[in-house]
Amino acid sequence: MSDEKVGDVFVMRYIVSDIHGCYNQYQQLLEKIQFSEKDELYVLGDVVDRGPEPIRVLQDMMKRPNVIFILGNHDFIMYTLMKKLSVEITEKNYDKHLTSELLLVYHLWLQDGGQVTAEQFRELSYSEKMEVLNYIAGASLYEVIENDGKEYRLVHAGLSNFAPDKKMEEYDLYDFLTERADYSKRYYPDENIFLVTGHTPTVFIKGWGKTEVYRKNGHIAVDCFCEAGGKLAAFCVETQEVIYVDRH
Repeated sequence: MSDEKVGDVFVMRYIVSDIHGCYNQYQQLLEKIQFSEKDELYVLGDVVDRGPEPIRVLQDMMKRPNVIFILGNHDFIMYTLMKKLSVEITEKNYDKHLTSELLLVYHLWLQDGGQVTAEQFRELSYSEKMEVLNYIAGASLYEVIENDGKEYRLVHAGLSNFAPDKKMEEYDLYDFLTERADYSKRYYPDENIFLVTGHTPTVFIKGWGKTEVYRKNGHIAVDCFCEAGGKLAAFCVETQEVIYVDRH
């Protein structure tokens, strides 16, 4: 096992996903893995919505330079809507900003767990709102990390328009956000390449049915359905260990 070493301190890289506002579980997980400034945490999106404190989770991540944020579909929708609705509405621009399409998308977002995010975002000062939106705008679409001869390709949902020889930079925004991974098939013929995803709660993966990290067919699926009473999971790249915090 080849841990990355900085000075006399081993750097551990952890992967989590779909925190969905579960701030207490997020903090408990950081404590449980003894997360330090020398470690790295990769968050595979869907930080916001559904759970009790989505904005607080985002603001904590913003303070940590060793947290790498990968955009999720809930984060993207929240950013798109709040960016438009944070503009001052006047007689001159209301017809451009408050379109029927925008209001429909906003209503659907609220129904899909966005209510708590919208309410907490509304309580922020204007400068705080802009800081949050700028942070989401700066999120990665994917990350690729290596360890011990293995390559881990980190995305939120899956890879639409997939081809084994297609480079990660050749996919577009929606390729990473819209299509759930097919966990029944191996994407890459090279068994040392792993597709690491969130988005699909592992309890819903056919033949698995558990709120535990799924590792088969070259997949590592880490969304363990924390917001619905499951677990928040962290997969450690260096040790291959999975650490859980239950939501009770």
